[in-house]
Amino acid sequence: MHTYSLQKASAAAAFSLLAANAIAAPSAPRQLYLDVHDLGSVSAAAVADAHQQDLATQDQYGVSFLRYWVDEANGKVYCLSEAPSAKAVSETHAHAHGLLPTAVYPVSAGTEAAQTRKQSLFLDVHHVGAGKITVAEVASAHQKDLAVQARHGVRFINYWVDPDAGDIYCLSEAPNADAVLATHREAHGLVSDEIARVSEGR
Repeated sequence: MHTYSLQKASAAAAFSLLAANAIAAPSAPRQLYLDVHDLGSVSAAAVADAHQQDLATQDQYGVSFLRYWVDEANGKVYCLSEAPSAKAVSETHAHAHGLLPTAVYPVSAGTEAAQTRKQSLFLDVHHVGAGKITVAEVASAHQKDLAVQARHGVRFINYWVDPDAGDIYCLSEAPNADAVLATHREAHGLVSDEIARVSEGR
């Protein structure tokens, strides 16, 4: 059986426990979250179907899913949402399709740039370490990326940072992964720990 289906089935029991908890009020203050699913094997089509189920369920938990990225090669899915809590994000996924995220991170975002859709999308991840980076420092590093990106044919779209966990997620358009890494290396020397070509859905 496909890993995606196995995780869906195994999460049914977990949802029965989550459903017993109080549902967050839609009017509660909301934070930006990035949740990660490490599924082992997944297709973009299957994730698109699961996302539609999330959208049909999200209002019950006060969550708004904004978009997601699929790394088919490594079986990973990244979902960006606004929600009252990380628990509300997990509960929405559990109720919608049973696929619980591996982790849910509260993040701050940079300023969004328009996509040209002329090149591949890449999501690269920096694991700097808990408490070793601030939002202001990431903003400064991003400006350095923007200053040199054209030399490598890269266009950075946005970034998200969880300073408590020390993780940074960068979304870019580029000819290849090496060009993204070269931009980071020239700009500030903070080279990614992970990088993958992704497809985006909303």
